[in-house]
Amino acid sequence: MAQEDGKKIGTLSLILMIFTSLFGLANTTIAYDQMGYAAIIWYILGALLFFLPTGLMFAEYGSTFKSAKGGIYSWLEGSIGEKPAFIGTFIWLSGWIIWLVSEASRMWIPFATAFAGHDTTQTWHLFGLSSTQTIGLIAIVAILVITYFSSRGVDQFAKFTNFSGVFTLFLTAVFMLASLFLIIIHHGHLAQPFTASSLIHSPNPQFQSPVALLSFVSYAIFAYAGMETMSGVIDNVKDAEHTFPKALIIATLFILVIYSVGIFLWGISANWKHLLGKSTTNLGNVLFVLMNNLGYSIGIGLHLSNTAAISLGNWFGRLIGVEEFLSDTGALFVMIYSPLKSFILGTPKKFWPAKLTKLNKHGVPAYAMWIQAIIVDIVLFGVAFGGKNMKAFYTVLTDMGNVSNSLPYLFLIAAFPFFKAKKNLARPFVAYHSKKVVWAVTAVSWLTVLIGIIFTILDPIMTHDYSTAFWTIIGPIFFGSVAWIFYNYSQHHLQKA
Repeated sequence: MAQEDGKKIGTLSLILMIFTSLFGLANTTIAYDQMGYAAIIWYILGALLFFLPTGLMFAEYGSTFKSAKGGIYSWLEGSIGEKPAFIGTFIWLSGWIIWLVSEASRMWIPFATAFAGHDTTQTWHLFGLSSTQTIGLIAIVAILVITYFSSRGVDQFAKFTNFSGVFTLFLTAVFMLASLFLIIIHHGHLAQPFTASSLIHSPNPQFQSPVALLSFVSYAIFAYAGMETMSGVIDNVKDAEHTFPKALIIATLFILVIYSVGIFLWGISANWKHLLGKSTTNLGNVLFVLMNNLGYSIGIGLHLSNTAAISLGNWFGRLIGVEEFLSDTGALFVMIYSPLKSFILGTPKKFWPAKLTKLNKHGVPAYAMWIQAIIVDIVLFGVAFGGKNMKAFYTVLTDMGNVSNSLPYLFLIAAFPFFKAKKNLARPFVAYHSKKVVWAVTAVSWLTVLIGIIFTILDPIMTHDYSTAFWTIIGPIFFGSVAWIFYNYSQHHLQKA
């Protein structure tokens, strides 16, 4: 027994796994761009009202259904039944499809930055197209190319994800040390003044209204999203009943501190009005703009010439550009097939034509992947050629991703009390023992997610930006409707058969 326990995951290892799986340096830059220092409060609320309580929920789901291969479909099906499980999981898959749309578009910013030291994509023009249309066209081709190679096996791309994970931690440390060095040579002076008011009010004119402020909840939730993927390892955790909640609480505090400190540190080098209030800065390139500016600010602080300071800034940009491009490429190669495979193989085969569930010699559902690629490219074409400028283009992609990835949590959280009410389930791990606590935690977490979704949709409507509102909500509505129609059709067809 001691030997088996020695092979299991301990507290420190689990904390590191949670951190590396969920933390993203880019989340701090997006937060600073949207809300300035005021984002810190929302990230704290996101951790307390969403990340921590739902993480324990998903741990219970994962440990109870650890032998099931359907992932979140198995969780929902075992709690609230087949139909809502199918629809909820289909919407979960749509979130990954929207993620593919977003990443296939964003990855060219780090690619350009790796060479030039700063974002040059806004000057890209092919065949007389605008820069937005050019990026969209390149992204469409990239999805087809990546689908082709991924359908032939992706084991060789695992090194990308491993290397980029270590590189991300390294660059996070570089960013923090460089920012601390800058505040020392500036004798404590901040580029963005830090006051009590700055913790409440955003410098961004687009986040002044109550509706816009509440819409930022979805950004805070997205920064912590993905905890459901960690539940699959709970049966390998040593003394899971005590280790998992302990590790989750420590990881929550650690990630929260890193996010909060990270948002604050950007204010050392970047004045929001002078740097981020420009039309050339958007949610796609803000990470690279801020990193480039950090290097430039250090150069000026060291009394280098302006040319040398610009060069230093460009090298900071190249460094983050290489890391992000490797990370995005590795993630695309894996995520273009992994969620789809989990969904296709996890749901009952009775719903699918034989072609969709058939795996090729590499163990990949190639036919289903090509259908997915066509859907992704149709969405890419619609967004890129919809008349948006670059700034609006990336805002739409971000809002689409936030809503699409947040919506499945409504299903998972709402199903939790019904999951707890099941009497015939073996529960190796239990975090919530009281029925009142279960319903209270469910209500708070569910409303937190719902508020973020509602106000993310309402915000562009209130400003009469109906195009952004349409693209923000169309993904979940479309895929949810398709799932509902497909399920009913399949049931009808099976009954007739």
